[in-house]
Amino acid sequence: MPPARRAAIGSVAQNGITSFIQWYQDPSSQPWVAADVFGSAPRELLRSISLQETLQLIQVVVEMVEDRVVAEHPDLTESVLRYSRDIAFSAADVYAKAAEARGLWDARLEALVVDSIISGETSQEISSRVAALGWRSDGQVAVLLGIANPTPDPDAMRKISRKAGSDLLLGIQGRRQVVVIGLMTVSEKPDQAIQQIATQLEGYFGQGPLILGTTVATVSDAPKSARSALAAHSVAVSIGAVKRPLAADELLPERALAGDSLARQTLIETYYLPLAKSSPELLGTLRAYLECGRSLETTAKSLFVHANTVRYRLKRVYEEISADPTVARTAFVLQVALILGAINDNEFGLKR
Repeated sequence: MPPARRAAIGSVAQNGITSFIQWYQDPSSQPWVAADVFGSAPRELLRSISLQETLQLIQVVVEMVEDRVVAEHPDLTESVLRYSRDIAFSAADVYAKAAEARGLWDARLEALVVDSIISGETSQEISSRVAALGWRSDGQVAVLLGIANPTPDPDAMRKISRKAGSDLLLGIQGRRQVVVIGLMTVSEKPDQAIQQIATQLEGYFGQGPLILGTTVATVSDAPKSARSALAAHSVAVSIGAVKRPLAADELLPERALAGDSLARQTLIETYYLPLAKSSPELLGTLRAYLECGRSLETTAKSLFVHANTVRYRLKRVYEEISADPTVARTAFVLQVALILGAINDNEFGLKR
């Protein structure tokens, strides 16, 4: 043990004995144990000496007093027991107050981190703050956003998260509740793993849309996930009843129409560019099919080909971008993507 720490412990023990003598001389007085005994101890001692070690120290001092003092003066037995009880409770009170202050500080820091993620601050600031909170996640991260429950239960949410192998950051901003979900280890199927955790947390949110943001690699990239969740939450009302939780990427066209540049870029890169670069013929067929109201015959006539040719090309479109144009919702997504792609090409002076 370093000399400074030994000296501090010795000072605490000496103060305890002196305070006991003063109290014993005047039994009517109330001993201010916390102030008299622990008041002179430096704050660093609280961080380096645990509550268990403090109680062991008290036990050693009391045993020493009993061996050397009470043995010669049995009438001091009751007083020593009473005072040692007060000392033990005072020590516990000191540590309890410190733990409470630490808990309040952690809660404020957690709220600050969540606010930083929502407001899109730099990744360096987020990384340093979550490290101070003891963030243990090394895997992928996503933001879950919805209406706050009237009776929030953060402890239950953290328990669910731990059992599922993840870490959480929780924040309530007015009526909105934000949960940052981080997997403990890197997953090969992060979207599926995080979706399962979000589903278990669904009951701890209030009524209304519950949006799961885009999965990102680390917590420093969480602002990107939060941005997608916020954009999706603002347009979720446009599609009526939705499942809970709903992935933000399932609302890409609505987000793009509302001015979300991230959704616009995602649509272009996911659906438009692969077709434009690999097969302009497929792109033209898909555009004609969507403009003709998804009618094979009408599309075939407009392109002067057989309906089976259109059907074959649509199958190739599905193989190329994993999206089936014959499904109504998918057709809407693709139509928005093609419009945005054409606009994007025109902005850069390109013609396809």
